[in-house]
Amino acid sequence: MSGGTFAARTRGCMRERILEVLRRYWGYDSFLPLQEHAMACVMRGTESVVVLPTGGGKSLCYQAPAVTLPGMALVVSPLISLMKDQVDSLVECGVPAARLDSSLSAEEQGAVRSRVRARELKLLYVSPERLMTDGFLDLLRGAAPSFIAVDEAHCVSMWGHDFRPEYRQLGALKEALPGVCLHAYTATATQQVRDDIARQLRLTEARMLVGLFDRPNLAYKVERRANVLEQVRAALDRHRGDSGIVYCIRRADVDNLCQRLGELGYRVRPYHAGLDDATRKRNQEAFIREEVETIVATVAFGMGIDKSNVRYVIHAGMPKSPEHYQQESGRAGRDGLEAECTLFYSAGDFTTWSRLLSEMEPEAKAVAQAKLADMYNYCTGVTCRHQALVRYFGQELAAARGARAAEGCGACDVCLGDLDCLDESLETAQGVLLCVTELEQRFGADYTAQVLLGSRDQRVVDNGHTSLPSYGLLAAHTRRLVRDWLEQLVAQGYLCKTEDYHVLRLTEKAQQVLAGEETPRLLKPAAGASRAERTGKPKTSKTAKESWDGVDAGLFEALRALRRDLAADKGVPAYVVFGDAALRDMARLKPTTATAFLLVHGVGEKKRQQYGDVFLAAIRNYATTAAGGHR
Repeated sequence: MSGGTFAARTRGCMRERILEVLRRYWGYDSFLPLQEHAMACVMRGTESVVVLPTGGGKSLCYQAPAVTLPGMALVVSPLISLMKDQVDSLVECGVPAARLDSSLSAEEQGAVRSRVRARELKLLYVSPERLMTDGFLDLLRGAAPSFIAVDEAHCVSMWGHDFRPEYRQLGALKEALPGVCLHAYTATATQQVRDDIARQLRLTEARMLVGLFDRPNLAYKVERRANVLEQVRAALDRHRGDSGIVYCIRRADVDNLCQRLGELGYRVRPYHAGLDDATRKRNQEAFIREEVETIVATVAFGMGIDKSNVRYVIHAGMPKSPEHYQQESGRAGRDGLEAECTLFYSAGDFTTWSRLLSEMEPEAKAVAQAKLADMYNYCTGVTCRHQALVRYFGQELAAARGARAAEGCGACDVCLGDLDCLDESLETAQGVLLCVTELEQRFGADYTAQVLLGSRDQRVVDNGHTSLPSYGLLAAHTRRLVRDWLEQLVAQGYLCKTEDYHVLRLTEKAQQVLAGEETPRLLKPAAGASRAERTGKPKTSKTAKESWDGVDAGLFEALRALRRDLAADKGVPAYVVFGDAALRDMARLKPTTATAFLLVHGVGEKKRQQYGDVFLAAIRNYATTAAGGHR
């Protein structure tokens, strides 16, 4: 047998072993994009940095190989709540897993250590602080871990959006546990962050595996904040009975909004660092167990939440970077079903964040301010939201969607036509481009806006720009609006900025606007209700329509109630029993036998044994009741 043939057969055998594990424990019969490559790295002992968007099956990239390989894998995770969720889900699937953290009693920790020594576990979750203690490293040396997975690996890098100094010490594992491979996993990391992760963890010839950042099941909407209470209520009312998160910038905003929503009858709880530990834990668990529908929180909430059925994420204020927005909005729709991400912003958010960032070290502050500006440009932009986000991470929507990308994403306010655009967009854009031309393409956006507004700033006067034809052309508008239009023209490719001083330059596309052959989209100034609010419910995304295709909504609700009761009896989150995707598939396929039940997406052997009889009975009972009602 040739070497090439043997290698191919070996790869095929390894693939079948992994697929068998996926079928048996998780009920999946195929890989999500990049999963197979990431799992192969673990199986072969090739170190890796894996970047997959939230909902892309990142955790399975190390969980499935851990079950397949001999021995126990070690998972480094930053938060107790995240570890608990992961372990609960694994145990529910029949995987021997445990965690070691400060929330466990001394007796419970001793029991876990005994299981490690007895080599009974396939996965052990620990925090970076615990991992690097001498006693724990001795325990690991005796256990000979199969590999180490570093989850939320962006915490390693100071260029990441959630840098944690304790993650820096993980590189010492290469000396403490020689020969054990490390693999890093995160949902959001730019090229700079990915390189820093590999360097800090001292990875050897690491394979960089970067998935597509596009989340087609998320519908993005952005509005200027006017009446935040009414705007948030309108979003909540679109999702009655569903789980969701509302993010605010400050603790006071959380408390105020949560109180007002509660008084209006919404099932909400607050979450921020100002609450005592017991209250935070109680509120988080109420949300996870679906005792309340909505958590109103600062960004202190969410990183440790593995809840798959979050149907909406609302930002009542602008996040401080696109990375944060990708991470926070990404907590919606982790099950692959449709979810809505709505962002309400104002120019004051930029000022608030700038003030909060002012005490940072100069180098870090410069990075943070640049990211803040990128986030504001996203809010004021009028290009496809999906395209804008993936482009920030160095990708193009066409890479994910092919020819369909030219038709728009079909899941954002821009592509669904929900934005209010200026009737005289062409004339306004021509005036702006004319001004940049008259300024000989030598000035930035702030100065250009001053000229268009007819400013008597000393610099404008001294430069003699008060005599330009475009001087004062947009004097009837606010400075903020004119600046927004400039950024919208940049985002649509009619203007560009030089890398050094951000000087505005015309692009080739600008000539088509000046010739009247192409019309940019410029937003109207905010005035009362948005177009979507005036014309009724916002348009439904293609993903939402497809995910409900063939689903009996009544049966889905009956199964959801059954799931909630079973989860309450077992003391686990509802999505640990079954995710919404599995329930919808049941309500679509309506299986009546144990064999047919295994065909449902997300049903493995262990869950069929645990829940098959009760769910099949519920499906049969629903069918009988429905038939009786039609007699």
